[in-house]
Amino acid sequence: MVKLVQKAVVRSTATVSAAVLALIVGMGTPSGAKAGDAEAKSLLKAMSDYLAAQKTISFGYDTNLEVVTKDHQKLQLASSGTIDLTRPDKIRATRTGGFANVEMIFDGKTLTVVGKDANLYTEVEKTGTLDQLVDELREKLQKPMPGADLLLSNVYDVLMTDVVDVKDLGSGVIGGTECDHLAFRTKEIDWQIWIAQGERPYPCRYVITSNQLDQAPQYSVQTRDWKTGSEVAADDFGFKNETNAKKVDPKELTDIDELPGHLAIGGGQ
Repeated sequence: MVKLVQKAVVRSTATVSAAVLALIVGMGTPSGAKAGDAEAKSLLKAMSDYLAAQKTISFGYDTNLEVVTKDHQKLQLASSGTIDLTRPDKIRATRTGGFANVEMIFDGKTLTVVGKDANLYTEVEKTGTLDQLVDELREKLQKPMPGADLLLSNVYDVLMTDVVDVKDLGSGVIGGTECDHLAFRTKEIDWQIWIAQGERPYPCRYVITSNQLDQAPQYSVQTRDWKTGSEVAADDFGFKNETNAKKVDPKELTDIDELPGHLAIGGGQ
């Protein structure tokens, strides 16, 4: 009986809290919204300018990718990793999850992808900037890097494309860091970002929600151990084959995505 009462109290509290939140959000005035719009855009632009000014950046991250099954069950796939980059054309990114253990290295001339569990790697000759690499991975190969939008040199312009609604939601705390909490909407997605307050306005959490899909699945990336400049350990961004991994054709390197192969897109499984 005690357990039933406890559950009822928890559910009631959650319902009341949600109702109060909905009431508060719904009471915003048009004039206040316009002021909030300008402030939110200013905060996002400050973050974008800060990121673009950093020649070297290093951070760890945790991601959650939501999947909705044909039975309308929402599942979360979690992974973690690290990113080290030097502008304009070098990056080392790792990602470890329940289905993949991957490292990607780009030195401005060669893209190397390593499947650590299978001890395989592939190399592709490619020259260009980080911006060009991010675009190619996302648009041509459909293999975006975690939080790729936040790695670009023009974050503000990219994120604000097609935005139709902007909200400044005040402060929030992510990993012990006080942040400005902003929310944006386009016709197809909603996204939120928490930006560290102070002289280093780096992104602490970034959440993308599909508003056109059933149950609105989300993708989130949360950063940690943010470092820039001299705080970042030196890296020549060269691939060192210390495990004698076998070189294979790109098509032979499987199980490197956040979405595992046995989960088919479109309800096949």
